[in-house]
Amino acid sequence: MPAKGKHRRPKSLRFTRSIAVAGTGGAALALPLMGATGAHAATPAAAVAQHTQKTATVTPAAAKAAATTTYAVKAGDCLAKIADEHHVTGGWKKIYSDNRSAIGGDPSLIHPGLKLSLGAKAAAPKAAAPAKPSAAKPSAAKPAAQKAEPVSAPAKPAAADNGSGYTLPVDGAVIGTNYKVAGSMWSSGYHTGTDFVVPTGTTIKAIAAGTVVSAGWGGAYGNQVVIQHADGKYSQYAHMSALSVSAGQTVTEGQQIGLSGATGNVTGPHLHFEVRTTPDYGSDIDPVAYLRSHGVAVG
Repeated sequence: MPAKGKHRRPKSLRFTRSIAVAGTGGAALALPLMGATGAHAATPAAAVAQHTQKTATVTPAAAKAAATTTYAVKAGDCLAKIADEHHVTGGWKKIYSDNRSAIGGDPSLIHPGLKLSLGAKAAAPKAAAPAKPSAAKPSAAKPAAQKAEPVSAPAKPAAADNGSGYTLPVDGAVIGTNYKVAGSMWSSGYHTGTDFVVPTGTTIKAIAAGTVVSAGWGGAYGNQVVIQHADGKYSQYAHMSALSVSAGQTVTEGQQIGLSGATGNVTGPHLHFEVRTTPDYGSDIDPVAYLRSHGVAVG
């Protein structure tokens, strides 16, 4: 009997274990199949989520890069031409507004190699203000010491009054570039003033009595003076080597306001002279016609 009892327990134990093993084996067979199916089903969803996340991250940066284009000025370029070729909304005025600190006070004076931002507004142009160039070639960097030192000026006009209350801005000058001469170097498509070719150091005079509204560095214009006259018009004198007046000062017809030079964007010494309806660029009128209308013989 003890032998039979001992014989039955192993049978019973083996039967129980076989059930357990069978059950475990069944679970083991089911679980890998379920796991494999679950993993396979989850893979596309995970890939889509990952792709969506990457797309959401990259798209704004790509859109921002597409919105702003950096353009390097080439020989023969002008802002109007660049605006047309790149379909800039707002035209050359938009480009000038966005890049004014790089271009300077005269949008017509751009030089090859200048980097311009097209599309989005330029946050901080890297180009510095134009430098004092040599007579042969303009410079793109602003001189270290650009403040003009005042020079002594006579209190009375240097030339005799012609009776009209107006006079030439400089004596004995030869006209270089006339008003509204077309050219690709000017963003507006034409020259906004009249150039009087004179050597550096020639006396520059106020064409009529008035009040100085600005006197100092004018970017591409170099050292400049702007005067408001009694008829509401403004005269501008640019590229001077030295200034004799300051903002707020009253001047008389023919009074010395500075000396001619080649500061700003120029290829040689001369006086760039403009007459405007406002003190700002873009409001120019024919300066020679204006002087002649006031009895001044020009040329």
